[in-house]
Amino acid sequence: MTEGARKGYGVGMARLARVEYEGAIYHVTVRGNNRRELFVDDRDRGRFLKRLGETAEEFDIRIYAFCLMINHVHLVIETPQANLRHFMHKLETAYTIYYNKRHRESGHLMQGRYGAKAVEGDSYLLSLTRYVHLNPVYVGAMARKPLADRVKALRAYPWNSYRNYWGKTAWAFVQTRPLLAMMGGRRVGHQRVQFRRFVEAALAEKDQEFLEIYTESRLGIGGEEFLEELGDRYTESAQRRKKSEDVALRRKGRRLTSDRIVAVACRHLGVKPGDERCRRRDSWIRPVVARMLSRYGGLSQRAIAVRLAVGTGKSVSEQLQRLSATLEEDRSLRSLVTALESELENERNAANH
Repeated sequence: MTEGARKGYGVGMARLARVEYEGAIYHVTVRGNNRRELFVDDRDRGRFLKRLGETAEEFDIRIYAFCLMINHVHLVIETPQANLRHFMHKLETAYTIYYNKRHRESGHLMQGRYGAKAVEGDSYLLSLTRYVHLNPVYVGAMARKPLADRVKALRAYPWNSYRNYWGKTAWAFVQTRPLLAMMGGRRVGHQRVQFRRFVEAALAEKDQEFLEIYTESRLGIGGEEFLEELGDRYTESAQRRKKSEDVALRRKGRRLTSDRIVAVACRHLGVKPGDERCRRRDSWIRPVVARMLSRYGGLSQRAIAVRLAVGTGKSVSEQLQRLSATLEEDRSLRSLVTALESELENERNAANH
């Protein structure tokens, strides 16, 4: 690999163009403007996470890990629909509006441009997730405390996704299964124990090899072939920008029609098309259809509300959040939704070949 490709130069720009592609995994960092605090108290932190979950649901973003610090945030996410900047724009805007209104401030809360490095899967993703979870005990006075104190503090830290991975706390929007599966074995309990050991081993001895890889390239986090591929993507993106082309516009053909999504969903749910608009107590019909319209039709929550006669986009958001939480516990519902998503995914793929 050339020196320029490895470091991320050679694309002709000091400020690298965003590269978005389906299935990309990113390490996203958001920092306070001029190092200011992003969160005054736990109410602010809770509001940010609420918006994170809602926005991830709306844009079909998979959140694998997060960590809230005083003046910055770490996210490890996947973008099946190549829509990172749209997701981040809505998340940052919504939280800034809330923050300024609550604290009677104005102007920019967050530092210019969020950071986003593409990440190669498997071991690099695992090491990154460990790094993100360990942030609270890597800084300040905590970094100098005895190992036992740091382990205790890490396990007790309420504002990251670490406890999701060993079964103590559940942020419904965090998807732990892909990374836990990398731990080997079939039992989730065994995977959780192995993940905890993997993370906490780096408290005694930092993973210097990963830290070097993490800081080595401006392009991303991964091996030489992965970074070479990213270099090609950045070059192509820069060339398209010169021609005033918007890469995101190329994704429109990947969506299914609302009528087709509803028809397939109703068949899986055992109801007739049109019944999805009927209000039923304790029914998951409308939330499931709403989830499919968002993921495979690209509809906004406001548009979904109109399509399903729900009322408001906020109502749709609340239904999607309840559905996500229930899917963690309800095996039967999860099986139905998985089968439905599989069929719609296959249809979407077939439509683009």
